[in-house]
Order: sequence, then structure tokens, then C-alpha cells
Amino acid sequence: MRLKWGIGRGAVIGTIVGAIPGAGADIAAYVSYAISRRISKNRDKFGTGIPDGIATASASNNASIGGALVPATVFGIPGDSLTAVIIGVLFLKGLNPGPTVFLVHPELITAVFLAFLIANIMIVPFGFAAIYSFQYVLRIQRAILMPCILAFCMVGAFAVENTMFAVGTMLGMGVFAYIFEERGYPLAPAILGLVIGPMLESTFLQSLERGRGNYIAFLERPVAAGLATLTICLWLVPLALALLRWWGRRREVSR
Repeated sequence: MRLKWGIGRGAVIGTIVGAIPGAGADIAAYVSYAISRRISKNRDKFGTGIPDGIATASASNNASIGGALVPATVFGIPGDSLTAVIIGVLFLKGLNPGPTVFLVHPELITAVFLAFLIANIMIVPFGFAAIYSFQYVLRIQRAILMPCILAFCMVGAFAVENTMFAVGTMLGMGVFAYIFEERGYPLAPAILGLVIGPMLESTFLQSLERGRGNYIAFLERPVAAGLATLTICLWLVPLALALLRWWGRRREVSR
């Protein structure tokens, strides 16, 4: 009950982020964790296994699956890898996901929602079983556990592109992450940038091509102009606050 507000906040964030095509559960968990850490009174304890961070990230991770069904069923656009599989199954059944599926096959959407409702109920006993099992993993000495994790990371990086360059990139990013952690910089924004960056670049180029190279096309509609203004403010406000803090420290030193 003490974490009810954090769990509720994580559920809302997960649903919203999950509805964004291509975002997925990982990004939802990172965003929820970062927001919880920013507003928490115990932000210094985040990263040590504090329940405040685990609960909000887990709630956001689970809620993103339901949010991902929104673009998958309404527009036929996969919100993550799971909904991409669902769309593939629907195509194999001769159904075309989109707005008309609610009119032509409403029983199908009802079945999908019921399946996820049952899955959320069944995850409770499976979750307790997983907690009971993984407690033994946590008892393994770090000197044994960490090399195993590193080996799995190297195998996973190699499996993505089948090149040693991917393994080297993974190791290099691990060094940078270690330096960031030691310096106190948050890793979540960097991870989000690495994940969303390629999708953002691809979508930006596609939109620019449709606008025939006219950048004003991004501001022609009120919603687009509002989102652009909000994005610019999100960039400038932290920079302005950092400059004000730097100027305040400089004035104190000069005095």
C-alpha cells in the first residue's frame, strides 16, 4: 500500500508509452524509473534495489503491453515485438488489423482482451514461483555471477549482427556506462537515446521527404506545432536551469 501511488503512476506511464509504436516495455520501464527517481525523496537509494524503483518500473513494464494493443488493433502498427507477433497471427487467420476489425470481427477483439486479462491473472502465481526460484540466483557470489552475465551479453551482441564489432561496441558502451555511474550521470536517458534515435531519424527523414524538404511542414498543424514547442521547451528548460545554477555558484565564489 505504501507504493500504491508509484505503481499507479507506473501503470499510467506504461500505458501511454506502450501506445507509442516501437517504444516497447523496456522504454516504458526506463521512463517510469527515471521519473520516480526524480520526484522521490529517497533518490539517493535508487539503484540499490529500493522497492520504490522496482515497483514503478515493473508496473510500467506490464502496463505497456496493454498500451501496445492500441496501435496494433486500431491502426495495424505493432507497438512492440509481442504485438508484431499478434498482427502476424491475425494476418495468417485472414484478418486485417485496423479500424474495420472492430466492426467486422468484434468477437476477435473481445477474445484478445480476454486473453490478456487471463494472462494478467495467471502471472500472479507464476510471478511468485519466479521470485522463489530467482532468490537462489541472487545468492551466487558476484565473482561468479558477473562474468556469466558478461558472457551472455557478448553472445547476445554477437547474435544481433554476427560481427565482433557489435561485441566491441557493447564492451565500449559498458565502460562508458561505468564512468557515467561513477560520475553520477543517469543512464536511462542515454539508453533511451540509443533505442529511439534510429527510429526518430528514420521517421524524420520520411516526413521531410513527404514535405518535399520543407521544414515548415512540421509546424503547419496545431497539434504538430504544440508538440514541437513542448519538445523545444524540454530541451531548453534543463539547460537554462543548469546555467542559472552555474551562475549562482560563480557569484557565491566571487563574493
